[in-house]
Amino acid sequence: MEFYLIVSILVATIFSILVHRLLLHILHRKRVKNQKPPQAKGAWPIIGHLYLLGGPDLPHKVLGDMAEKHGPIFTIKLGVHQALVVSDAEIAKDCFTTNDKAFASRPKMEASKIMAYNNAVFGVAPYGDYWRQVRKMVVFEVLSQRRVEMLGHIRASEVRASLKDLYDGWGTNKLTGSSESQMVKVEMSQWSGNLVLNIVVRIISGKRFSPNDEEGVRFQAVVRKYFELFGAFLVADFIPYLNWLDVGGYKKLMKNTGKDLDNIFDRWLKEHKQESASEDQFPGFGHDTIIKATSLQILVAGVDTTSVTLTWALALLLNNPKALETAQDEIDEHVGRDRLVEESDLKNLVYLDAIIKETLRLYPAGPLSVPHESVEDCIVGGYNIPKGTRLVLNLWKLQRDPNIWSDPEEFKPERFLTSHKDIDVKGNHYELLPFGSGRRMCPGVLFALQALVLTLASLIQQFALKKPSNEPVDMTESMGMTNSKATPLDVLLSPRLPSNMYNVGS
Repeated sequence: MEFYLIVSILVATIFSILVHRLLLHILHRKRVKNQKPPQAKGAWPIIGHLYLLGGPDLPHKVLGDMAEKHGPIFTIKLGVHQALVVSDAEIAKDCFTTNDKAFASRPKMEASKIMAYNNAVFGVAPYGDYWRQVRKMVVFEVLSQRRVEMLGHIRASEVRASLKDLYDGWGTNKLTGSSESQMVKVEMSQWSGNLVLNIVVRIISGKRFSPNDEEGVRFQAVVRKYFELFGAFLVADFIPYLNWLDVGGYKKLMKNTGKDLDNIFDRWLKEHKQESASEDQFPGFGHDTIIKATSLQILVAGVDTTSVTLTWALALLLNNPKALETAQDEIDEHVGRDRLVEESDLKNLVYLDAIIKETLRLYPAGPLSVPHESVEDCIVGGYNIPKGTRLVLNLWKLQRDPNIWSDPEEFKPERFLTSHKDIDVKGNHYELLPFGSGRRMCPGVLFALQALVLTLASLIQQFALKKPSNEPVDMTESMGMTNSKATPLDVLLSPRLPSNMYNVGS
């Protein structure tokens, strides 16, 4: 009898605990269901907080200041739309793991409609079969690790050709009768843009542009206009019933620029097109449109983001000459000066890799990432988030969190060799997400990293680099689709290898 009594008491106790926990869970779910995230104050009628983001201050810094007041998760009104602003690593993890599918889509924007083939560019396409199929194709054909390795000869030849252009320019512009060490001034942001453009265009079309090529100059001008317009503010994106207005004439400019770019891609397509009896397996768009849209995606995702990161890395090194010297010493140790650095050497250049990570931390190419849109109700950070909410991830603020990064405003590559040595940028460490995370993460991360490290390694191996004056390099950021340096990057340079090392064919 005592045994049965003890068993009965245990069963009753366990049952009571389970019931208690169930009630607590139900009460918690009820509270969470009705709990909304903090909403930023200062919204104006109709336009909401748009007046803050359309002002003279950079949006990621405006939202960073708002996070100081409202916390790492809050909402703002963008016209008729609600946006969730996140600047915390743990909350970002919640968005891209538990709620990854919920935030897998993109908001529809006028720029995507007008200049991205009505959202056929898969980076801005809604979540669904079309996006999955095109992305899978691009990864398999261009961006897988195997394909990135196979395309190494294009990166290597373009880097060497561009550095030879620098060497030839140095030889032409150095003072007559001067010593071999005479330094000349070069604007490097244009140089890095030309280099990356040639890498990507060769992959897309097999073409390359010489520095003064007429088609290349025209193409670069169209691409620059495209980036500028894609980051422009359109009233219709936030207040749809004003779609008939074209404030600032942006829609007209977008149509013209989109047409110019389409004409170029159309010409390239006709040069390469072969008759095929295969049927189009992609829903919603014609075969030619998919080819052009996908080429545009590779161009847009690869050129500006990579070139602006190279520019920021070089600017940071010029302002921190000790770091530049350390990087050059590392290359001299592992590669030497009697041969050029190759991609197979990059695994040994751990300090240079740390420089790239620190650059991406301080100056992510997309400081507000690419916006997501929730396709279903979800719970983020304990708050109820309704379907249709736009997710804005403030990488600039998140990656300068003083609770994670000591001296967060300082350029310290060494942190990635010590306290943060296990952190990478491939979407699994939520305190550092320059390429995003989850299923909508940028699939070109491997390609971008190879191009970045090889170019920077080759440049600082082959040239001595200095600031043109004793003043620090201006690190002012500009407004636009990507976080570009607002002013040109002028650099004094001279060769640091024997002259025969620069006579490498492209």
